[in-house]
Amino acid sequence: MPTESRLRRVRSELRTLFALAFPMMIAQLANTAMGFVDTLMAGRVSSHDLAAVALGNSIWVPVFLLTTGVILATTPNVAKRFGAGEHEQIGPLVRQALWMGVGVGCLAAVLMWNAEPVLHLLKVEQALIEPSMAYLRAVACGFPAMALYQVLRCYSDGLGHTRPSMVIGILGLLLNIPLNYIFIYGKLGVPAMGGVGCGWATGLVMLFMALAMLFWVRRAEYYRASRLFERFDGPAWPELSRLLAVGVPIGVAVFAEASIFSVIALLIGALGATVVAGHQIALNFTSLIFMIPLSLGMAITVRIGQALGRNAPRDARFVAGLGVATGLLYACFSAGTMLLFSEQIARIYTTDPTVIRVAAALFFYAALFQFSDVVQVTAAGALRGYQDTRMTMVFTLFAYWGIGLPLGYLLGLTDMLGKASGPVGLWQGLIAGLSCAAVLLSIRLARSARKEIRRARATTLHSA
Repeated sequence: MPTESRLRRVRSELRTLFALAFPMMIAQLANTAMGFVDTLMAGRVSSHDLAAVALGNSIWVPVFLLTTGVILATTPNVAKRFGAGEHEQIGPLVRQALWMGVGVGCLAAVLMWNAEPVLHLLKVEQALIEPSMAYLRAVACGFPAMALYQVLRCYSDGLGHTRPSMVIGILGLLLNIPLNYIFIYGKLGVPAMGGVGCGWATGLVMLFMALAMLFWVRRAEYYRASRLFERFDGPAWPELSRLLAVGVPIGVAVFAEASIFSVIALLIGALGATVVAGHQIALNFTSLIFMIPLSLGMAITVRIGQALGRNAPRDARFVAGLGVATGLLYACFSAGTMLLFSEQIARIYTTDPTVIRVAAALFFYAALFQFSDVVQVTAAGALRGYQDTRMTMVFTLFAYWGIGLPLGYLLGLTDMLGKASGPVGLWQGLIAGLSCAAVLLSIRLARSARKEIRRARATTLHSA
């Protein structure tokens, strides 16, 4: 292919990827900002309310990620059928995905409703258990609606329409603020609930987002070819089992990555308030900038699914390679920013010079893991497009829980590999785990791309 033609192709694909990824990024940031708003407004009431919300978040956010991960199986399946022009098959698929969402959402709600033993296991102060559980149970009431919203969002994303999730995410964030005010302080006839009120506000926002997405999908012209609301279908186990076979490994992989950060936060908790604060600053900032490669990975899922649907595996491989390369360019920027402005970033969060020094030291390691983190998240997004998720789960569990956490524990909290280095050792373990995941997922992605190309070639020869 001539150089000029190749450059045109790269520019065209980048425009498409960014057009998909940008609304996803705004939606993800809006969801993250809701947790920030809850924390900020609960903290204004009392430290007791803030602690209850923080404890509740530490339980429901991982459950939310696990639930959302399972539902993400909808996106590549819809994208593949859309790419193949099989619009009439998308409606039945999404109807089964909605049944899956109802089941997974209700199961998650039941688990959260009965999460009190987890708080006892973590030896949470007795006075905090009741408000934490009240907050959790309020959020749990919104989980079935949240699951339905996620199914409809994945359906829309798979068709290449990511703007609805952005708009509804922003509206949800804007609604969350007055609802928090009403339920926390007791306005409009509602009794004052303190931090627990954040839970009811979150549950109602979940319901609003589900209804808003349902309204959008029913009214917008570009969904009509799928005929989603043409008829009612009961649960069909063969289709549900295929969705779950793709979705459960995604959910477990996402949960494994999110939970390791929670465990590290618990391990660091024994090292003192200053260390915890510095770790939290570095983790919060890296989580924020992670939304960009995460959204890029979600866009890659859509593009690869659509390419495979139109039987263009070489296009799918091109998208995967370009997506990972784009992520690495972003990693250069994010790593450079953290290396050059580590103290300035830390000062946004605190004026304590000791905390700033701890955070600045950790930003060095955060900058190093930008490259492996970007590669693993974009490669995982590409593998979702190929619907190759089982080995992704295995590799993720091995990398994070078999290498990253044990090595970080040995380096940071024991003298077995030299003098214990505290949070630095735990972050070094993170780098090792993320690097291992990046290598394994990249190898798997190359294998999946080659396999699809060989399969398409064999199909063509057989047809001839």
